[in-house]
Amino acid sequence: MDNHSYSHSRWLRKFGLGACAAVSLLSQAQAGAPVLSAKTATPPVDAVDWKQHTIAPVTNPIFFEDAVIRSEIRPIFAYHNIDDSFLGGGNAKLYALQIRYAITDRLAFIANQDGYLQVHNAALANPEGWMDLALGFKYALIDDKASQFILTPGLTFHVPTGDDVVFQGRGGGEFNPFISFQKGFGDFHISGNVGARIPVTGNEQSTIGHYSLMLDYYVCRWFIPFVSFNGFTVLNDGQNIGLDTEGYDVMNFGASQANGRTQGMLGVGFRSRLLDNLDLGVAYEKAAIKPYGLTEDRFTFDLCIRF
Repeated sequence: MDNHSYSHSRWLRKFGLGACAAVSLLSQAQAGAPVLSAKTATPPVDAVDWKQHTIAPVTNPIFFEDAVIRSEIRPIFAYHNIDDSFLGGGNAKLYALQIRYAITDRLAFIANQDGYLQVHNAALANPEGWMDLALGFKYALIDDKASQFILTPGLTFHVPTGDDVVFQGRGGGEFNPFISFQKGFGDFHISGNVGARIPVTGNEQSTIGHYSLMLDYYVCRWFIPFVSFNGFTVLNDGQNIGLDTEGYDVMNFGASQANGRTQGMLGVGFRSRLLDNLDLGVAYEKAAIKPYGLTEDRFTFDLCIRF
């Protein structure tokens, strides 16, 4: 082969390789896929959804509803110490299972209360029984990925299906309208919730406002620490039992001397992302506003199994 033919052949090979590369890049661009250079090992930052590093609350799991729309099954175990000043003290154990199902990317069905409660308290004769069922929906009204902000109102209804020995199954049930939010600042997140427990039968149960706040930081998938506060204020007391405090997030005594009473718990803990769809949650809470009433402290463990 002479020099002219060799140069011509080499030019054709270079042109063919260049044309193939151009067609490949054009196909990726038309398909909407990000074009990565040989030096780029990860996609652009704005391609990652900020909610992938957020966590669901562990404390106050019945009323501190997550603002993010997720499909999950969440088994929960809580060990609760009763303050000694409340009928002599004791402890309680809760075994529960929550279900959330994302109907769309904004609308979810939630079943956030059920389970079995065991109370060890001599004054109450050590009762145990089933909790009421709570069912409802939540809708992400604002979901602004660019601002890392989501606002989600919702409504649940507590159906009086439980056992009255553990202060369930009373009255005509209760409504719980609420608003949840979450704001991200990179891997630091602020989550909150505010709502009200509104009974159908006001003399059987109290009307109680509830509000929660959680700060968490995504250190790594194995360790996502948080601090939280959960508060409860009696807006209108019931006429069921002569107590001056209410039952925090689990019980609504219908206490007749608790009007205006505020109770609250401080919490610390962490989540660990064991798998991409499995979060372990661990929390410790301590009563923070006297009189403590039903609560001295509490340990909560859960698993968020997402699908």
